[in-house]
Amino acid sequence: MDFAKLMADVNDFVWGPVMLFFLVGTGVFLTIRLKFLPWRNLFYAIKMIVYAKQYPKGDITPFQSLMTAMSATVGTGNIVGVSTAMVLGGPGALVWMFISAAFGLSTKYGESVLAIKYREKNSVGEMSGGPMYALRKGINNPIGKFLAAFFAVCAVFASFGIGNLTQANSISAAFAASYDVPTWTTGAFLVALSLAVLLRGIKSIGKVSAVVVPAMAAFYFAAALVVIVANVDKIPAGLYEIFRMAFAPDAVAGGVGGSVIASMLTAMRWGIARGVFSNEAGLGSAPIAAAAARTDHASRQGYVNMTGTFFDTMIICMLTGLVIASSGVLGVTDKSGELISGAELTILAFSTVFGSYGKIIVSISLALFAYSTILGWEYYGEKSLEYLCNGRKLIYAYRIFFSLITFVGATTALDIVWNFSDTMNGLMAIPNLICLIWLHNDIAKECFDYQKNVIEKA
Repeated sequence: MDFAKLMADVNDFVWGPVMLFFLVGTGVFLTIRLKFLPWRNLFYAIKMIVYAKQYPKGDITPFQSLMTAMSATVGTGNIVGVSTAMVLGGPGALVWMFISAAFGLSTKYGESVLAIKYREKNSVGEMSGGPMYALRKGINNPIGKFLAAFFAVCAVFASFGIGNLTQANSISAAFAASYDVPTWTTGAFLVALSLAVLLRGIKSIGKVSAVVVPAMAAFYFAAALVVIVANVDKIPAGLYEIFRMAFAPDAVAGGVGGSVIASMLTAMRWGIARGVFSNEAGLGSAPIAAAAARTDHASRQGYVNMTGTFFDTMIICMLTGLVIASSGVLGVTDKSGELISGAELTILAFSTVFGSYGKIIVSISLALFAYSTILGWEYYGEKSLEYLCNGRKLIYAYRIFFSLITFVGATTALDIVWNFSDTMNGLMAIPNLICLIWLHNDIAKECFDYQKNVIEKA
């Protein structure tokens, strides 16, 4: 059997209806179990990003922890994933993306709480935490230990694939298409940039992410807002189509994509899948960064990191969707009659207002989003490797090797890597979701204690 086809089939199964139901179902369960407090305290959580106090126990500030997590989540999925979902699932996929993110707030909150609660110091005094520690220490039996090791192995593999090779390839492809920059030049530049940041560890990653992530988000937000405002007269019709196709049994798009046909189930599938792929709620990656935060209460950082899902999906992904819906490019076909999707569709949407500069805007955004993902995922992979084989020389070797691998990703189109890394990414969710359900009482205890003794007394 063709190995590439086998990997594609495995990936389709891993990210199939059962996994998506498990991911969203866990979010629904936690939202109800926590009495909707993650929803009710969303604005409090956003305020905490700026006003959270600094505590001595931890490696980086709460804001740097959030930015490190967001550096890994705000990536190509916000540009490529949204447009793909709207082509394959219709514009209604945006609604289901939003709904899944709403329940993802509780999932991200819960996994971040467990990361703080069960974190521990490593041999050099840095904080280490995440699903592997919560599984081992919280469940505290052979099943928990096995699931912890399984998660860590999948995370290490995913760090090289979804967190490195695919991101580097997206950057080099963007610059080659927009500026004719040779892929080897981009690859060499990425190696140098990665080494400069990653060799110095989490404090360096946190400081860089705290600058890069807000800057790139603001740049993309401003550009997207210009397109939306320029096409403001088309927004009402676009929103009507988005909601109509989200719940229609079998619908054909009207003003926002005449040749796109999608049922409610198709919209649900692609909206949830691409939403989860973008914000990573339930995959277990973000809590690894949450564990490094200087905080006094697990719930405090849980709320801070929860906002990552809000900003990633409810803001950035929605902006991309509205840009596409309002620009009238959804449903456009190429010369062969195939529907245009991915980065090309997003570029077309921006080009309706910015002309030839649309390609530059999307290329720069893709490059910044992808580079930040490389930084965040290195830390996830490093901490997962540290859990499996604790040794400082091995960690430094990993940092160097991880940086060098960006050159391979930039210069080689490895289609099989996409499916393999996507599969590893999906498999991480299984032990993490089991952990969340198994330890839901721990999450609830921390949540209600913080609500009673901190929020209500403020």
